[in-house]
Amino acid sequence: MPAIMLQGTGSNVGKSLLVAGLCRAARLRGLSVAPFKPQNMSNNAAVTVDGGEIGRAQALQARAAGLDPVVDMNPVLLKPESETGSQIIVQGKRWATAKGHEYAALKPRLMAPVQESFARLKDAFDLVIVEGAGSPAEINLRAGDIANMGFAQAANVPVVLVADIDRGGVIAQVVGTQAVLPPDDAGQIAGFIVNRFRGDPSLFDDGYAAIAARTGWAGFGVVPWFGAAWKLPAEDAMGLADGPARDGIHIVCLGLSRIANFDDLDPLRQHSGVRVTVLRAGQALPGDADLVIIPGSKSTRGDLSFLRDQGWDIDLMAHHRRGGRILGLCGGYQMLGHVIRDPEGIEGPPGEMPGLGLLDVETDMTPEKALTQVSATHTESGLSVSGYEIHIGRTAGPDCARPFSKIDAAPEGAVSTDGRVEGSYLHGLFEDDAFRTHYLTGLGATSSAQAYGATVEATLDDFAAHLEAHLDIDGLFALAR
Repeated sequence: MPAIMLQGTGSNVGKSLLVAGLCRAARLRGLSVAPFKPQNMSNNAAVTVDGGEIGRAQALQARAAGLDPVVDMNPVLLKPESETGSQIIVQGKRWATAKGHEYAALKPRLMAPVQESFARLKDAFDLVIVEGAGSPAEINLRAGDIANMGFAQAANVPVVLVADIDRGGVIAQVVGTQAVLPPDDAGQIAGFIVNRFRGDPSLFDDGYAAIAARTGWAGFGVVPWFGAAWKLPAEDAMGLADGPARDGIHIVCLGLSRIANFDDLDPLRQHSGVRVTVLRAGQALPGDADLVIIPGSKSTRGDLSFLRDQGWDIDLMAHHRRGGRILGLCGGYQMLGHVIRDPEGIEGPPGEMPGLGLLDVETDMTPEKALTQVSATHTESGLSVSGYEIHIGRTAGPDCARPFSKIDAAPEGAVSTDGRVEGSYLHGLFEDDAFRTHYLTGLGATSSAQAYGATVEATLDDFAAHLEAHLDIDGLFALAR
């Protein structure tokens, strides 16, 4: 049962999107295909149908393959909680929390679940397309590696190296990677792809030939810049950007330091008549904001401190006094209450922190984690919405008597007495076209319903066609073993 692996000359070179495009291309060719990433690091997670969590990129890749996401597609997920420590998710469930040097000692224990998950996918599909993490050139991380060459060698999967010409120095990226790799690792690489070329790809013919001559690796093509990539969910906060400049209502999202599940913004960015701004550290909240979203966070108390350090708490109070609306999602919902208690130190040292006090609720952090796909009913409109919960903590208080939504008749979330501050644990709400249009109309938007899901599907089809036109996909798939 064959597999190929895309590794990168660095982070954010476009591996995730290429894997999604190749999954869609394989599907359109009639192959049953599944994505796989042994180890990922991201706070933008997706809830799987089997009740776990994986990186958001693997959920998009699963969609490209025509599949529901399952935990085997990303058996190890690292979710940073601080500058030095991360929560470790193994096959969908929390396994440990460790600092960087501690994780290095734990990695050898994780190869077994990685190989178990990979074996199950190989047995079930015609083709598995594997994505590496970071770069194999980080040879200081090679010992015990499960993300790049350690996995490729253990599973005997051929590797294609992806380089990003848009960041410059692409020849050095590829040739330099070969130069620092141990011979066995370099021998695992069968070829290379040059990604994100702006302009006429033929202008790089000489450089392309130089890479092939210096490395001895086969070139599988130069991928021109794909301008519609912004229409697809991004996993890395490095890709978190404002929406297109438009007239209409203005939605501002606070760019928290540990922002999580920020793909909640994607449907809003694509909606005509809506302008989305992601507020960066040190920037003041614009006075023309119609709605401020406090997004999810992997470290609610830490990001609440970060929010205050930027002066955004003062801005939010002024925004509310001017009649503005505020929506807190997940961790953002918790921040809106009077207090966040963490007696067991789940998010850091045990203790509690005063919240923003814009909702009459309180939150207690608990070890149990909610990981569920849900169908709910928006209380105000009566519209059905689909989403997912991925959080720790329980929130209660008088404002919960005015729930944001109901799940099987049980109240969920809270709304302030003036109706202008709302909180909910539900992610993915705005993917529902009817609900999104209703909600935005209530803010003053005049646009009609738009099909977000259909846009994502069409963009995946377009990207697959883009790759078919510019890559030797026959040659890539022929590598698989």
